[in-house]
Amino acid sequence: MTTTRSDIAASSRSTDMGSLAVLFAALLWGTTGTAAHFNQDVSPLATGAFAMGIGGLLQAAIAQPNIMGCLSLLLAQKGRVLLGAVCVVIYPLAFYSSMHLAGVAIGTVITIATAPLAAAILERLFGHHRLTLSWYLSLALGIAGVVMMAMGETATHGGDIVAISAGGDPMATGSGSVPDTDWQRLTGIVLGIIAGTTYAAYSLIARRMMDHGTHARAAMGSLFGVAGIVLIAGLGLSMLVADPRLFATPGNTSVALYMALVPMFLGYIAFGYGLKTVAASKATLLTLFEPLVAALLAVTLVGEHIAPLGWLGMALIAVCLVIQVKPATA
Repeated sequence: MTTTRSDIAASSRSTDMGSLAVLFAALLWGTTGTAAHFNQDVSPLATGAFAMGIGGLLQAAIAQPNIMGCLSLLLAQKGRVLLGAVCVVIYPLAFYSSMHLAGVAIGTVITIATAPLAAAILERLFGHHRLTLSWYLSLALGIAGVVMMAMGETATHGGDIVAISAGGDPMATGSGSVPDTDWQRLTGIVLGIIAGTTYAAYSLIARRMMDHGTHARAAMGSLFGVAGIVLIAGLGLSMLVADPRLFATPGNTSVALYMALVPMFLGYIAFGYGLKTVAASKATLLTLFEPLVAALLAVTLVGEHIAPLGWLGMALIAVCLVIQVKPATA
């Protein structure tokens, strides 16, 4: 079968649209930290479980026709579906807990930096995708930029990072500061690595299911639907027994619904669309756009200040994203 110039052009346009869809998803995800700033004393586990759980169930609901149409394929890949769902369950719990224990900057940096590295390793181990020199260059610039952003934010706050993105309570210790004991910080770092790895893993699993003929909505809907049932069931038990604060105030309710419907539902719809044409390693690298959006919103809406080093980090992330998007349009 001969590949025509029009086929190449169509493939290039499809990849371009996929990259833009992933960037749009990252933009929506970048709003979660600012949104959660308005939460009052809500557990990071409740925040993550509700947002990802409701978002996952909604994805499964709108994907029901596609899931039924691909039911035989899904049953044949039930191992992938279950493994991917487990990764989806672990990711939000680990990510929000990482920010709660290690601080917003450190938790975000560890998770965001781990994801593209984990995706590249997994693709090399279980796939045939080859990484380009531009990918390695983008990774170096992106990680350096995220680290510099974190350092700039930390310096601005005098080293005291309040876990607002995790819905943490800065008064929890009674002294007005977030506890910074070594074991908590270390636990937060480990959880950030787990979050980044599970994020990369379910992205790769979803892409692999699509490569084997599963519709994009069916792949994402099945993974997130199974995970959503587990997360909501666990959240319901937790709220009944220990932590009923997720809907304690109108503000908390609004934040919870926003995070479930916009970043976790609409965002992952866009991300699933992008995965149809973009490799998981590139998609996770493009999501470095998320901390850039989060930082800009923190400055403009929350009133935070970022040191010059942080702004330089943003510039490096922008260069990283330009390098990743440009080859598809060349």
